[in-house]
Amino acid sequence: MMASEHEYDFVVVGSGPAGCALAHGLAHAPKKPRVLLLEAGGTNADPSLRVDGQRWLSFTNKDMNWGYKTTPQAHCAGRELDYSRGLGLGGSSAINFGVYTIGARDDYDEWARIVGDDAFCWEPVQAHFKQLERFHATLPQGVDSRYAAPRAADHGSSGLDVGFPDACEADVVPLLDAFAQAGYPLNPDHNSGDPIGMSLLISSAHKGRRSTAQDLLVPCPANLTIITDAPVQRVVLDGKRAIGVEARGTRYLASRDVILSAGALNTPQILMHSGIGPAAQLAQFGIPVVHPAAAVGQGLRDHGFCPLVYKRTATSTDRAAFYGDQAAMDAALAQWKADGTGPWTTFATAMGIGFFKSAALAASAEFAALPADVQRYLRRETVPHFEVFTHFPIHWFLPDFPRDDLSYSCLLVFPYNGQSRGTATLQSADPAVPLRFDPCFFDHPFDRRAAIEALREALRFTRSDAYARDTVATLAAPASDSDDDLWAYCAQSFGSSWHMTGTAKMGRPGDADAVVDSDFRVMGVEGLRVADMSVVPVLASCHVQAVAGLTGAICAEKLVAEYGLA
Repeated sequence: MMASEHEYDFVVVGSGPAGCALAHGLAHAPKKPRVLLLEAGGTNADPSLRVDGQRWLSFTNKDMNWGYKTTPQAHCAGRELDYSRGLGLGGSSAINFGVYTIGARDDYDEWARIVGDDAFCWEPVQAHFKQLERFHATLPQGVDSRYAAPRAADHGSSGLDVGFPDACEADVVPLLDAFAQAGYPLNPDHNSGDPIGMSLLISSAHKGRRSTAQDLLVPCPANLTIITDAPVQRVVLDGKRAIGVEARGTRYLASRDVILSAGALNTPQILMHSGIGPAAQLAQFGIPVVHPAAAVGQGLRDHGFCPLVYKRTATSTDRAAFYGDQAAMDAALAQWKADGTGPWTTFATAMGIGFFKSAALAASAEFAALPADVQRYLRRETVPHFEVFTHFPIHWFLPDFPRDDLSYSCLLVFPYNGQSRGTATLQSADPAVPLRFDPCFFDHPFDRRAAIEALREALRFTRSDAYARDTVATLAAPASDSDDDLWAYCAQSFGSSWHMTGTAKMGRPGDADAVVDSDFRVMGVEGLRVADMSVVPVLASCHVQAVAGLTGAICAEKLVAEYGLA
């Protein structure tokens, strides 16, 4: 072995939720295999990165973000959209907005159907979710079981700290009440497997401190090595067998398997620069084709949202007194640093999240034109058609937001189940140059109809007596609820929620759109697997950090069984 080479049993590339869950599962196997976890970025060790109420700003730290953008989106007024991806330990869980949702039980049964493997059915999946979380069920002050009543049987006691904050902003409970009064059901637990209804949000945080995936690695077992600042350029191949990876001139060898967990945007990049991908693309940039795999970088899917923003009566919200006073925010930060308490554990830490079906969407011509199996999936009991998310601190995101009065309410509206398929394609022979990301938002007519009906339904809520009585003015919303006005607003305001999925899709052997099999093996290459959101064959009905962790955990379970490590 050369001095610049190091050997392990398993090499895991990427320390986001998938990579951390995978490394944790492998390293804690009874036979203690030697596991290496490589991370392109730094340690993200600064404690101030964990302030719960400031989790909305972490993505602006350039040292923690790959800084990606989409190509100009034809159906989004030609705009390039932010495509942030986390860089450093914890991956995107270190820069996301801390929304901890697991989706619909029917999502996982559909995954199992697509790939022909019951390991992805709801029952075993829920067991993994429970192992990945340390759930704190204590409700915030002033919130009772009408708004949240999770069952202990649906939650776990190890893993990431998740749960509810200690206290809420003044208008959280009244807003949940407003949904109920407007005829929307309240859901006692959006993470039970049935998300339908309005819930108090479960966050990846506890006692004012955000959780990230790297918490799964603490304490770090002796057989797990973590190396940061080690961006992987390519997989090292011996013929069609992966034997390691190369990062900044150093080779890290795997006696058993290399597992890519670099995410739906970076994993296809590593594959392509290793000669595994669409042959024409590789040839265009002079990369020798080791294994032609046309589906690598194809099938990109994502969620996104449109904001609705309303100025509210000064007595209905307590935001202005805090966000409008820099001295108060500075003092709150000092308090948090001293003892982890104070207003930064309250403001922008509690919110409502609702998942709903749309009868209008289900009755539309665009729905009727979908393939029969897609229609069946979308009609299943627990699969929502759209999401509404409350209390988003949008004043941090809009430079021209009026600062004279921050008494406002912001609802984010997410159309779900997008049928468009985008691409991540090569644009250079240099592995340091990112791929070209084109999610093709709204290319499919169903997606445009889904956005229109989701916005129409959300507008109906904002006009209900229970909500409208505290509205003073409209700050950002469609001009009317006509199809044309709703779509025009969507095209101008839509943004990605960074739930990129499907660029190295899991499927059955012989599926033209599949890259890996249900054991996460890259089909046609030995010793190489992928376990991250790029393999997930459904666009799960949630914010996907938990799905990424699940993917890593299932891959670890399969590897432990295959290699007899238990």
